[in-house]
Amino acid sequence: MLSQYMEEFEQEPFEVGEFIERLTWRTNNELQNSEFSPVALHDTFIQTIKDLKILQEKQQGKCERLEESLRQEKESHAKKISKLQERHQTAIDWFGQLDEKINSVAGKIMHLGEQLENVNTPRSRSVEAQKLLNFMSEFLAAGPVIVNDIFTDAARLSEAADVIQKLYAISQDLPPGKFAESKRKIEKKYDEVERRLIEEFATAQKSEDIERMKALAQILSQFKGYAQCVDAYIEQSQMQPYSGKDIFIGIVPLCKHHYEIIKKVFANPQQVMSKFILNIYQLKLHQYAMTKLEDKKDEEKYLRTLYELYSRTLKLSTDLQIYMSTIDDDLLQKLTQQIFMKNLASYAEMETKCLTAKCSSELEKFYASKKHQKTQTTKGFRRNMEVLIATRANINIAAIEDYGGETFLSEELAINMLQEAKAALKRCRLLSTEAELPANAIKLNDILLRFLMHEHVDYALELGLQAVPLAEGKVFPQLYFFDVVQKTNIIVHLLDKLCNSSVIPCVSNTAKYSDYVFKKRILMEQIETKLDQGLDRSISAVIGWVKVYLQCEQKKTDYKPEIDVDTISSAACLQVVQSLQPVIVQIKKCVDGENLQNVLTEFGTRLHRVIYDHLQTMQFNTAGAMCAICDVNEYRKCIRELDSALVTQLFDILHALCNLLLVKPQNLQEVCTGDTLNYLDKSVVRQFIQLRTDFRVIKNTNYLKGIIE
Repeated sequence: MLSQYMEEFEQEPFEVGEFIERLTWRTNNELQNSEFSPVALHDTFIQTIKDLKILQEKQQGKCERLEESLRQEKESHAKKISKLQERHQTAIDWFGQLDEKINSVAGKIMHLGEQLENVNTPRSRSVEAQKLLNFMSEFLAAGPVIVNDIFTDAARLSEAADVIQKLYAISQDLPPGKFAESKRKIEKKYDEVERRLIEEFATAQKSEDIERMKALAQILSQFKGYAQCVDAYIEQSQMQPYSGKDIFIGIVPLCKHHYEIIKKVFANPQQVMSKFILNIYQLKLHQYAMTKLEDKKDEEKYLRTLYELYSRTLKLSTDLQIYMSTIDDDLLQKLTQQIFMKNLASYAEMETKCLTAKCSSELEKFYASKKHQKTQTTKGFRRNMEVLIATRANINIAAIEDYGGETFLSEELAINMLQEAKAALKRCRLLSTEAELPANAIKLNDILLRFLMHEHVDYALELGLQAVPLAEGKVFPQLYFFDVVQKTNIIVHLLDKLCNSSVIPCVSNTAKYSDYVFKKRILMEQIETKLDQGLDRSISAVIGWVKVYLQCEQKKTDYKPEIDVDTISSAACLQVVQSLQPVIVQIKKCVDGENLQNVLTEFGTRLHRVIYDHLQTMQFNTAGAMCAICDVNEYRKCIRELDSALVTQLFDILHALCNLLLVKPQNLQEVCTGDTLNYLDKSVVRQFIQLRTDFRVIKNTNYLKGIIE
């Protein structure tokens, strides 16, 4: 039982309450009795307490034994640590004594070395001086120089260089008169050794012997021709083509490769690398650019080449800047400007000339493809006179030229011009100086506006205005101006997109910005005025036709039949609705934005006015009133496509007014005071009631009391 208690006590976490619950449960299961026995449970608790006391005594004894073992082991380890500390202290003492002896011996050795050096230095200097004097004597002797082995043995070139360099330095202090010949001999041998060193350096460079190059460069750094060594390295490094026809591809890898070599070989790598890059710009790049830009016959190709070369040179300068010293921070930018100085000076003039030629050519090709010869569009006064005569005399004195529906507007042409202008502005931003950029951008923008908007869009608008049929014609008008509006809107949107992306960044925050905004505002106002004028004429032409058609085709008997007829819409109404539906679809297709709603509303209000005036000219009996209501319903179905609340309301009122023609006389008061007609002026209501054929009969009755008074 004790082992079972131990297992329960060792469980984590141990809960006293759960232990008592388990003990109670086991007691009840052992009794196998459904009734609860407190006595048995009490006995079990007493026995368990006794068992736990016994278990506690055993555990206490075990703990005491473990504590005694721990105490003994602790004492044993303490004795071992004490012995180790004694040995460590002894070692420290011995180390101190040894360090003192080493310092003593080192001091004696250094003193001995200094004594030896003091004795040996004068001796070595004397030997070296003697050696130099022996060489000097050969150069001072009359006659040709007896060539010493040191100057002929290629393996002793470094030694020869050291000797001749010192002899040369000594000879500079000799008086020129007596020792002129000797100085000449020394200088000749100096030049010979220097040349051999440079040749040896070039040979080592070809075999990529970095250590040999480094040693020779260090020796040559004491010679006056050290710069020739650097030049030789640069010339030989850049002798091979960089990367075929495209020089830019190979320059950065070339510089990266040789920069690693230069850092190992030369004592002043930054200066050498700067000269290395300078040679690339002044010789290689300059010659390459001049060759590419030599031909200026094809101006467009020349400008593209100039932009490409200049942009790639700027990128190259950025990539190579890490190899330049901080002193030469802006050197590459200056070198780039020097390379393209002449080309940049004449760039702006050539760009404007090229863009003018391209836009002019695009226009000429477009009109040639249409077989159209541009004419002066100064027929506005003549058209106005034709309209006046046609209105007053009802005579059409001139045929309207509609060019077979051709709008003379081309999105493809506009895109081509905009692409050319975009490319020109892109080059302008890169190739113009900061001070010249706004003015150059404005010039290019003016060229685009001239050809695209004035000579193309404005010209097409003028032709479109002339092609709009006169109002109140007997034949349904062919309307092409809506297509002109659609294409004009597309071109204007494309122009705005280009201006926002390419023009405004060039002129924003400059004095030219206000000039740009003013010119564009004037242009847009002119375009919008002509668009509004054309839309107004087009709507007038359609509505005028409706008026004339109803006057000619709407029979009096449609609304005042002498016999009973089927209640259907009149033929004139159906023809008008059928003709108007394509017009509404065309307007929705061609006009966009806020202008669309304005045009549809204007179209609907004018149509309402014509139909209202037309009904005012008729007399209506009961059957005719039914026909009129059917006609108005057809008109209402038609104008729903306009999506105009105002127009819908106008035709709802017209429908309510037509009901006045149908209702019984005794119900007129009720209809007139309804929600639709209650707020109308009584004169309007009275006019419609007077159209009834029975108006004379009901005039003197009480049915019209309060309506016609």
